[in-house]
Order: sequence, then structure tokens, then C-alpha cells
Amino acid sequence: MNSVLITGGLGFIGSHTVDLLVEKGYRVRILDNLEPQVHGEAKKPPEYANKKADLIIGDIRDQRTLDKALRGVDAVLHLAAAVGVGQSMYQIEKYASYNTYGAAALLDTLVNKEHSVKKLVVASSMSIYGEGKYFCSKCGPVYPSLRGEEQLRRGEWEPKCPHCGKELKSVPTDEEKPLASTSIYAQTKRHQEEMSILIGRTYGLPTVALRYFNVYGPRQTISNPYTGVSAIFMGRIINRNPPYIFEDGRQTRDFVNVRDVARANLLALERSGADYNAINIGSGKPLPIAKMAELLIEINEADLKPSISYRYRKGDIRHCYADISKARKLLGYGPEVNLKKGLTELVEWGRKEKVGEDKFDLAMKELEKRKLA
Repeated sequence: MNSVLITGGLGFIGSHTVDLLVEKGYRVRILDNLEPQVHGEAKKPPEYANKKADLIIGDIRDQRTLDKALRGVDAVLHLAAAVGVGQSMYQIEKYASYNTYGAAALLDTLVNKEHSVKKLVVASSMSIYGEGKYFCSKCGPVYPSLRGEEQLRRGEWEPKCPHCGKELKSVPTDEEKPLASTSIYAQTKRHQEEMSILIGRTYGLPTVALRYFNVYGPRQTISNPYTGVSAIFMGRIINRNPPYIFEDGRQTRDFVNVRDVARANLLALERSGADYNAINIGSGKPLPIAKMAELLIEINEADLKPSISYRYRKGDIRHCYADISKARKLLGYGPEVNLKKGLTELVEWGRKEKVGEDKFDLAMKELEKRKLA
């Protein structure tokens, strides 16, 4: 494969992947709609956009634009999506249209029109798992549903065994864990993944879905209050506001550097071992949310402390981190970027960015208005 279309190629993960593929000698074409929430109302390509890539500004849901973007490419990396768990719960049509319909438009074209595409890689998300995998000392491996509001109101944060009621231990989440999407965003990412693998299998088009965990790094939109937690914390810190943390801050996530994710995208393109599979892409290590805030404060040398709210949001999970053994076996993937180094790069990027006002409070008011927090 010599020519690759990357949808969403001006975005956070997409732009790093574009850079890597160009560096490796690929001819890269970008299709991006310059979503204002990410790129600003001026809808200008970012300064970091790779000048060696062919750029098409347009919407994947537009047939003429899609036909043009697919012309002559050997592979597609479908990264274009609306991102934001909380926002998806009240912008339902937008998320379903961007994510579910956007993927459907791409797949419909690949099925019904002439093209030269020989490989499809689709960005999925750890959010489709809902809660991660747990172990009960009495009942063994278990997969609890979301914690009930009665439990959360009492400040009992840890999930309990659905069989015996004992408190559970979080363990690495593998790809066999039953899916339990707890937001519209998660449901649309599941749609993208399952539709793509189904169509790939049916028509003999090698397809891989990569379940990204919590991706962080430079180029993440710090001014967007619906982006990843590390960027939200950065936006707060740069504006001299303490990072706001729900629950008690001990909930854990798997933070993976964007350069590791870009490399996973390349491996999925080049290797056939993971074809027709969904694969976890993470660090394989759990990190408490409060610890992430503390690390960012330390690297920023800010005189702040995390604000532990002991409040909860509807739909939030407690623990989820990746079992990456399948990625190691089928793709030869393993994380390479040290967390402290990766966060330092994020901080350096944040200091250069024109962050503007901290919009977290506005996003919080929106959640409160809709009784989601």
C-alpha cells in the first residue's frame, strides 16, 4: 500500500498519524471538515498540518467529496468523529450523524462503487466497554453494570459484585469483555466498529478496529471542554484554576500517548495479523485521575491543588484499563512513550497554544442544567 486516505487527518490523533505515514514514505490524503469546536470558527487548517499531504476540506457524509477523497487510494484510516461523552448525551442527532452515518456513508461507497481500497482501519473507543473488567474474591471474573445513583449518593464509589455484593478489584480489560456502552458517543463508536468489521468480513476487505483508551499529547484541543481529561486539566491549570475532579479522584483510566497510537495505526495498516479483529490500544497501566492532575500541576510548576468534588456524573465508570496482550501478539504493538515525558510534551505544547478562556464551567453548567451532573 502506497496511498492512504486519513479521515479526520487534521485532528489530534489524525495529524500525528499523517506525520508518521509521510515520514515512512506513504502518499497521504486528508479529508477533514474543520469542525469549529476543534479548529475554531475561522475553519482554517492548523499550523501543524503536514504540507506534504493532499488536503480535501469537506464532509465525509457528502457523496461527491467522498468519491473524490477515495480516488486512487489503497487504504483508509477512518478517524473522523465527533468526540465527547457528556456532550453526546444532549447532542444526540449530531453524534449519530457524524459518527454512525459518517461511517455508514464510507462503507456504502466501498461496497457500491469502484475503488482501489485494500485495507480499512477504523478508530473505535474504550468507552464501548462501559465499566472495565473486575475480579470478585468469591465469584471470580465479573462484569458489573453502572453503579446506581443510590450507591453514588452515599459516596460508595467502588463497584460491587452483582452476585454476592462484595467490593470488586479492577483487572485489565480484554477484548472479550462484554460491551456495555453508557453514552451516545460510546454507542456510535460501537456502531462504527461493528458495521466496519461486518462489511469487511462480508466483502473480503481486511478491516481492523482499534479501541483507543485515553489518548493524550500535543495538538489536543485544550480550549475544548469536551475533549480528553488531560487536556481539560491543562486548560484549567493554564488559566490558574484547579483541575476539577469528580468522585474521590481514585477512579482509574489508561493514558496512552498519541505517538504510540499513531504507531498502532501504522501497524494495523501494514500487518495482516489483526484483520477482522477489534484490538485494545492503551498503555496497559491504570492511573488514578487525581494522580494525572497532580502530575500536570507539578510539570506546570503551578501553585494549585486538584479540586476533589465528591460529586458524580451520570454514566461515568469507575475503572477501565487495557489488556494489550492481543495488540502485542497480532500487531507487535507496545507502548514506548514514558508517561512523564509524554506529559511534559503536552505541557510544552499547552504553553505555546493560545488557550483563551477556561470553558469548563460553561460545560459544567450545561451538564447541571440537564441533570447529568
